[in-house]
Amino acid sequence: MSGETKEVLGSNYDQNDVIINGLIDKMTLFDDNLMSLVFGQNIETTELLLRVIMERDIKVIDVRGQDELKNPMIGGRCITLDVHAIDVDGRHIDIEVQINAEGSNVRRARYHSSMMDARMLKEGQEFKEIKDSYVIFIYDHDKFRKGLPFYHIQRRVDETGEAFGDGSHIIYVNGRYEGNDDIGRMMRDFHQCRPEQIKSETLSKAVAYYKEKEGRGAMSEAVRKYAMEYAKEYGEEQRREGLKTGIQAGRRTEIFLSVQDGDYSVNRGAEKLGMSVDEFEKSMSEAGYRVPELA
Repeated sequence: MSGETKEVLGSNYDQNDVIINGLIDKMTLFDDNLMSLVFGQNIETTELLLRVIMERDIKVIDVRGQDELKNPMIGGRCITLDVHAIDVDGRHIDIEVQINAEGSNVRRARYHSSMMDARMLKEGQEFKEIKDSYVIFIYDHDKFRKGLPFYHIQRRVDETGEAFGDGSHIIYVNGRYEGNDDIGRMMRDFHQCRPEQIKSETLSKAVAYYKEKEGRGAMSEAVRKYAMEYAKEYGEEQRREGLKTGIQAGRRTEIFLSVQDGDYSVNRGAEKLGMSVDEFEKSMSEAGYRVPELA
């Protein structure tokens, strides 16, 4: 653990430990802290996920979780990829999980794709040498609301309808899809918070490692780092609740936005926050969000 984190958490470290452990117990693979560790440190799990999504065999040679891509322009926006994989053919693959509608603008996929592309060619290389890139968003909801498991985005020539073939691929995965096939089973596993409820043996072992075994410490540290920036905003007398408030406020905001935008029902939002429907509607309304049933 970093000294900076200790300083932020201060004397309430033991109490914060209890809070963090409770949060970890409730995490699913739609939480990017857990997802980045389960896939970003493990070629086997990443290959499994990509085989299901890309529907073909794939051999990964390198994978990193929370991989930051810096913008070379001064003041330019940098991005951090949840999982950045490279396969045996040199293709770069960005895998993101997304729970809220706020981060789901389609231009985000364009930006992620461009940031990966910009790092593929070295000085003197020809443009034809650039490898294919894939940006994969796994949403906790059905992004395009058509009930399909996947939505594949590629450039085409308007006049002929033919594929442009520039090697840029964007795939949206419907996290609400529950078909009796590989992707349906994978998405059901993504929603489980307990390793024993995950049907895939490979995923179950990986999640158990970070929730119940040696990797629990790494998982705790990842959550602490995420919480640190929120906790800094609170004064000395409020630090006891600062960590918990910081993390939970972010999650509430994500879910309120998803309900307001129609990606979740009120019942689903209440379920995810462990509230009754009445409590959820009241909390959402008091926070300034539009409750669909009250509109």
